[in-house]
Amino acid sequence: MPVPLIRHAAFDDEDALARLDRETWSTLHSVQPRPQPPYEPFFNERHGPKDHLVAELDGRLVGFLRLGRASGLASNAHVWMIRGLAVAEEARGRGVGRALLRAAVEEARRRGARRLTLRVLGHNTPARKLYESEGFVVEGVLPEEFHLDGAYVDDVFMGRFV
Repeated sequence: MPVPLIRHAAFDDEDALARLDRETWSTLHSVQPRPQPPYEPFFNERHGPKDHLVAELDGRLVGFLRLGRASGLASNAHVWMIRGLAVAEEARGRGVGRALLRAAVEEARRRGARRLTLRVLGHNTPARKLYESEGFVVEGVLPEEFHLDGAYVDDVFMGRFV
């Protein structure tokens, strides 16, 4: 099985990233409504190419991870956060998500992080298992924080040292 190529995003990736983000949208992982035209730009003043790692298989973009500071506070500068992770349906189960997570740990470390955190919806069992297998532990739960598809869903905070 080919190993995904992980690299930093480039401005030229914007259309492919936006399309992937829309194609992978689901209440399994998103608390936002389904995107509708006219679509917002994928890159914006808060999250540009430097904040994204992308995964390629066979020369095709099949995943991304958005990495950012946990907050804008100087006292919290040592904590980075995964702010989004998406893998194309046809690439799931091929190590793309795992490769992106491992690259994010290395990138956070390179940027001076001591810790890496994320939020995941309680009912997203596949993602939670992946995160746990890569060393993330549950650090807190907001019970029934969201109401999605007629059900209340927990917001789970996870983290690990890098």
